[in-house]
Amino acid sequence: MMRVPGHVTAGFAIALGLALLTGAAGAQTAPTRDDIVGKLDHFEEGVELDVPALKQQVMERAKTRIKNDPGPVNRPLIAPDLAKLPAFNAQIQFDADTPIIQPESYQTVGRIADALVNASLLPYTFLIVGHVESNSKTREANAILSQRRADAIRDVLVNTFKISTKRLQPIGLGEEQFLDRAKPNSAVNGQMQILTFAKVPDAAPAHPPAAPAPAAKKPAKRH
Repeated sequence: MMRVPGHVTAGFAIALGLALLTGAAGAQTAPTRDDIVGKLDHFEEGVELDVPALKQQVMERAKTRIKNDPGPVNRPLIAPDLAKLPAFNAQIQFDADTPIIQPESYQTVGRIADALVNASLLPYTFLIVGHVESNSKTREANAILSQRRADAIRDVLVNTFKISTKRLQPIGLGEEQFLDRAKPNSAVNGQMQILTFAKVPDAAPAHPPAAPAPAAKKPAKRH
């Protein structure tokens, strides 16, 4: 058996170590809380959006076979006004074709939670927008998957990080609104979005109970 010289073995070990370090550096890097706050804290004006109605529109359009469909590149956006809202695009990894968040993405979700309780963002509510890249699945299946993934992010923020459910509205847009319309198959289209949606409604002031009206005096009896 041919023996490998010691200096070659050492060189191979160094190369392997460098490759491992390069791989680690290429792993998902979670954004900082300040990165997220910086994207979301410049809210100026909300948009008119009925989230339950939009969910229904997404599903109806995804199920409908449109004659002469222009295709994903030219298909009209279903909610174009979302582009007016402050947005943070999050690279959240899920198990294939499921809403199960992979462990390496929990740090990113935690940073989102940290940002949402920052003093500058506490006055606001947020949309959690699910997207998918174009693939071999039907548009209906992708619409359902994007909604389930948005719901999964909401559930983790509420149940694990104790963000008020009243501040979060999940919506899945499926293939009806790509992040990169020019490249429907791009992985960019699988990102989740957090959008600053509206100001938290002011709580109605508590009113003290009205004092009871004084009882009418009975006329004195005449003797």
